[in-house]
Amino acid sequence: MIRFIKFIVAPVLLIALISGCDDYLDINEDPNNPTTAPIEGLMINSTFETARNTYRVGSVTSFFVQHLASPNAATGTDIHDAISYGTAWSQLYFNIGDLREIIEQAEAINAPHYSGPARIMKAYNLSLLVNMFGDIPYSQAFRTDNLQPAYDASSAVYEVILQNINQGIADLNAEESAAAPGGDDFIFQGNLDSWKKTGYALQARFLNHFSKLGSYNPQSVLTAVENAFANSEDDFEMTFFASPNEAQNQWHRTAVLNAGLNLGGWLSDQIVDQLSGATNGVFDPRIEFITEEIDSVFGGGYVGTRNGAGRGADPEQGARCVLAVGSFYALSPTQPLELMTYAELRMIEAEAALASGNSSRAYSAYEAGIRAHMEKLGVDSDAIEQYWSDPLVSVGADNLSINNIMREKYVITFLNPETWNDARRFDYQYEGFRAPANSALGGEMIRLARYPDSELQRNFSNVPDRSMLDRVFWDAN
Repeated sequence: MIRFIKFIVAPVLLIALISGCDDYLDINEDPNNPTTAPIEGLMINSTFETARNTYRVGSVTSFFVQHLASPNAATGTDIHDAISYGTAWSQLYFNIGDLREIIEQAEAINAPHYSGPARIMKAYNLSLLVNMFGDIPYSQAFRTDNLQPAYDASSAVYEVILQNINQGIADLNAEESAAAPGGDDFIFQGNLDSWKKTGYALQARFLNHFSKLGSYNPQSVLTAVENAFANSEDDFEMTFFASPNEAQNQWHRTAVLNAGLNLGGWLSDQIVDQLSGATNGVFDPRIEFITEEIDSVFGGGYVGTRNGAGRGADPEQGARCVLAVGSFYALSPTQPLELMTYAELRMIEAEAALASGNSSRAYSAYEAGIRAHMEKLGVDSDAIEQYWSDPLVSVGADNLSINNIMREKYVITFLNPETWNDARRFDYQYEGFRAPANSALGGEMIRLARYPDSELQRNFSNVPDRSMLDRVFWDAN
């Protein structure tokens, strides 16, 4: 895949022109028109698209975990219908191809400080792909002489993911590098320590996905945690741009469009009821940083939308909670989009420590994760203390359970694709969780996304015969 990108930033204006073509379509080569993008341009594009891919996948999986709900009854994604998510599939493959090109160019010029971040991003993008679809083409997917690549087992792809994390960290530790990223790195601006911490944080996340398997090693997870983020300043996230619209934070765009009656970003009653206290009796002040109360004419308070049921006779505005313009996740066009955070890392630590029998460490990490997330959202200290002092939250080390950890992590990873991985590992056992109305899966919860139409049409002989109730390898029964 050859991709060209041009950015003009002065100081917050960004105009991006991205075009692509497949190598196998190149009949003639023009020596005056290079067919290999420079490593700096590839880094610009890859960091930008890594963040955008997080949104692309999250905008789907947030319906599966009932962070979002459709205002219209029986909308496909909302009810787990057989939808083709071809954009997410193709954009993930495009970006992985570009990252492979960065690695090849970096190896050719002995620039491990370029290949290190590229390997970590490659692992991250691969994880989005395999965790959404399960078995995927990989080992044959980037050959220009094979348009019908075989599928690799999801477990084999995970081995590639973990290998890339390890090699990426090793590359970042290299003492010498012929070149290194700087302003072309839209995520960390060339800060190699930040990339290294991110590598370890992702390693902890991926190893923790094995929690249902006999091979799960909580100590390996904890070792990775110890080398990862030290605080929320280390978060793996990317700041977006003021213009054009395509370069803005897409959750902000969703909120803006909804305010203009291009409906989207409606919140599920599952997340709203948990935050408002309707589910367990604990009011969570984070709700004020995610959404707004409905209009007083409709009774005020917080009202979500039942997945699959739509808004019924309610109007298009005012009667249901939505992702509000100016809320934390939709604050502005330039609002950073989170890929992985310190708060999530602390919950991973809590889960692994609990599994290893260290309830004291687990409880400390659980509290630290809650506080870190609230502080990042902007919750004031009194409200944080009031929430933490509630006996249903502050349960004590001896009483801490996986249910407590996953309840809090469900809020911490709001709109993030990782929530669907947690939901499947947790078998959707969140309090009050139910299948969507009008479920297309007979009331069963979705485990994998359908393969896109492009694969079913062009690579049919290799597409695995499985349903959306089949599972990625780590989601054992």
